[in-house]
Amino acid sequence: MGGGTATAGLDVVLEKHRTELTGYCYRMLGSSFEAEDAVQDTLVRAWRSHGKFEGRSSLRSWLYRIATNVCLDMLTAGNRRARPMDLTEATPLARAALSPRPDSTWLEPVPDARVLPAAEDPAEAAVAKESVRLAFTAALQRLPPRQRAVLILREVLAWRASEVAELLGTSVASVNSALQRARATLAERGDAGAGGAVSDPLDEGQRKLLERYVKAFEGYDMTALTALLHEDAVMTMPPFDLWLRGPADITGFMTTLGASCAGSRLVPVRANGLPGFAHYKPDEDGGGFSPWAVQVLEISAGRITGFHCFLDTRRWFPLFDLPLHLEAEADETEEGA
Repeated sequence: MGGGTATAGLDVVLEKHRTELTGYCYRMLGSSFEAEDAVQDTLVRAWRSHGKFEGRSSLRSWLYRIATNVCLDMLTAGNRRARPMDLTEATPLARAALSPRPDSTWLEPVPDARVLPAAEDPAEAAVAKESVRLAFTAALQRLPPRQRAVLILREVLAWRASEVAELLGTSVASVNSALQRARATLAERGDAGAGGAVSDPLDEGQRKLLERYVKAFEGYDMTALTALLHEDAVMTMPPFDLWLRGPADITGFMTTLGASCAGSRLVPVRANGLPGFAHYKPDEDGGGFSPWAVQVLEISAGRITGFHCFLDTRRWFPLFDLPLHLEAEADETEEGA
């Protein structure tokens, strides 16, 4: 009985670290599903070997050491996840074609609640959100795995160089050198902060921008949508490698290849520290609305700069705890009767 109580107590203690560990593994791996697998493996390993834990470091540090080793093992194949903009040039609307690539190609979205633990310090919360944004996470994927770990531990989690050195089994000088190289790589690319600044909670201007976006999208009003898009706004649609730049090509796509999205409904979600929406299309066969995409929006200076649609709804909607069908509103049903 006493052993069972101790085991249950250990489970509770380990579970308290799940969200922050998932955020760490997501930054390392760029995949929400792989991050959850990595954390589950970490907690199982910790549970099995807890009797050997000598307490020379904190339990949290020990868990991060296990999680880092799990992630490094998963990254040994050398694969890195990317966004369409990392792989191809923008496609003019006239040549737009929907060519899918395997799921393992793409940087994946993640619900805020799964990777962002509660933080009392607003500055700490802001850093955490910035570091899971799509642009920053994509930039991390360009770093060698150990540099990636050093940058996250030092810059995001604010660990001391000596703590990182102990975790990685290396020297402080090696950690500082890896951090310097990682910073240089991100600075050279210059797009780690491309997602723009999003207030938490959203400020009045951002709330109004999103309200106007929902009205324009659900009404399929391309004139209104154009007014909300930055002149260099991009639209992506994983698993397709097509991406578009500029309001003309984006709205042109929506009224041609994407014309079936007219009459859609949007349900707010929070993903990657950014505003987003679950996109439901009209269900012509069953009535109501069926899942089509999880949209993640990047906004800056009062305009939408990124419009990212993740189309694998069988994976994304359960991850975000979203229903797989929306009923038509009563007034719509009556009008169609």
